[in-house]
Amino acid sequence: MADLRFEQRMSDSDALMWTIEKDPMLRSTITAVVLLDVPPDHGRLMHLLERGTRVVPRMRQRVQGNPLSIAPPRWEVDPHFDLAYHVRWLRAGGERDLRAVLDLAQPIAMQGFDRARPLWEMVVVEGLQDDRAALIMKIHHAITDGVGAVKIALVMFELERAAARQEMPAAPEVHVMTRLERFLDAFDHERRRNMGIAKRLLPTAAAAAGAVRNDPAGSLRRLADTVGSIGRMATPATAPLSPLMAGRSLSVRFDTLTVPMPEAKRAAKAAGGRLNDAFVAATAAAFRQYHEELGAPVDALRTSMPINVRTSDTDDLAGNQFAPARFTIPLDVTDPITAMQTMRRLVAEQRAEPALGLVEPMARVLNRLPTTVTTGIFGAMLKGIDLITSNVPGAPFSIYTAGSRIEAMFALGPMAGAAANVTLLSYCDDLLIGVNTDPSAVTEPERLMRCYREAWDDVLKVGASRAAAGGKARQACPSRARAPSARPARRGASTVGPCTAQTWW
Repeated sequence: MADLRFEQRMSDSDALMWTIEKDPMLRSTITAVVLLDVPPDHGRLMHLLERGTRVVPRMRQRVQGNPLSIAPPRWEVDPHFDLAYHVRWLRAGGERDLRAVLDLAQPIAMQGFDRARPLWEMVVVEGLQDDRAALIMKIHHAITDGVGAVKIALVMFELERAAARQEMPAAPEVHVMTRLERFLDAFDHERRRNMGIAKRLLPTAAAAAGAVRNDPAGSLRRLADTVGSIGRMATPATAPLSPLMAGRSLSVRFDTLTVPMPEAKRAAKAAGGRLNDAFVAATAAAFRQYHEELGAPVDALRTSMPINVRTSDTDDLAGNQFAPARFTIPLDVTDPITAMQTMRRLVAEQRAEPALGLVEPMARVLNRLPTTVTTGIFGAMLKGIDLITSNVPGAPFSIYTAGSRIEAMFALGPMAGAAANVTLLSYCDDLLIGVNTDPSAVTEPERLMRCYREAWDDVLKVGASRAAAGGKARQACPSRARAPSARPARRGASTVGPCTAQTWW
């Protein structure tokens, strides 16, 4: 974790994400459910977490703003940091299966963070079927994006079941600033930032002037493209396109689905695309079928997708490095190959939007507005979104924590005003998909998940057909194969085609 950089202040976009939570419906809490083959060792896990809070200072830091400052809020070490507050232990109830864990995770995710403390929490769930266990982890999106969260989470993961205990580093220094110190620090931050902007502006302006002189028509066209892109990004969309998913509440419903990654990649390759194309196409098909079965067919949904804008200069930053693309995906494309090709083209267009590079300047302007105004603007932009999709690469090999092997890890992303968030996290040979829906919008979640399994089956058949045509033998669910273990086989996992309808135990 030494390769991650932690800024002392929020970026403007992170500060904006923090500010708009004045409306609790716009909260941006990331929840993860991690399934373990055995209960973790208490002492080892607490050692890992204690060490993690020292290696990753953000895990000990709280947010400190200054009403008299125009600078973004600071990250400061909590002088009263208490690991026991952030880590809790309990035993499972009910059927003691994955559904029971998800039901437990839902109210945890709904609760807002204590803003006087660091913005993360963990619940260790023991007593699951076959003496398994689970972790429910919760982190505020202002800390990092999905890619950064995977990197930060590595502090509590190990490469071996019996990994050697690492040395405990010194705790980060605590310094609570006075009001005067805060004001002077904020003033200095803004002075340095404005000087940096001015230094970059001169060569940029010179280059722009040269471009106008050498290619006036092209410069005018690029300016028009940028203005149009900003308009597309900032235009309010207060009403969702779905006639079914118009309701909004503060509640969530969690579901999961596991898809074999080799077969999904094969299907995407058959369409000349990549894994994300198969993911978005299957998601769109599921929502199409769901609407049709409920007698309310719809041709398109408005979706939001985080576009990773990390570069070689910013890849080691722990904060958010994404731009929120907002666009319409068609639901009337029924052929899986055509659907994957369509999604590939649409996402490529979003990645090429000129406004993606202007997220920080736009956020800086919005942060200067009164909080009520900023929250209202973003509420108008976000509550008209039907669906959020996100694709996060995870570990391609088995990882462990405190003597437990991680069997699966599902990310349940924030809805922030949308009706649903579908997040794909890869792990080993699996695509682990977390589905977070608003019960006021998606009133029949079991039906939606059945539609989703069937949609993925249709997509995977494309790859199976291509493999069969090439004379290759197709293995059923290759990701389900595992090394011999003393563990009993999982119980309760039903299969619909190659996709697993998860209960896991």
